[in-house]
Amino acid sequence: MPDVPALCVRVSKACAMLGIGKTMFYELVDAGEIETLKIGRATLVTVSSLERLVTSRLGK
Repeated sequence: MPDVPALCVRVSKACAMLGIGKTMFYELVDAGEIETLKIGRATLVTVSSLERLVTSRLGK
């Protein structure tokens, strides 16, 4: 089966993708700029919200 792009990633991976620490990450979550969801005990981050954040910060 071919690799399927992830819809969500864990917080640590999202921080690495953005190149930021967890403190800044959670500030962005609190500001509503990044979407998270809980599945069981896992906190997941939608990749689409990370893409929107980057795009909005680029001014596009």
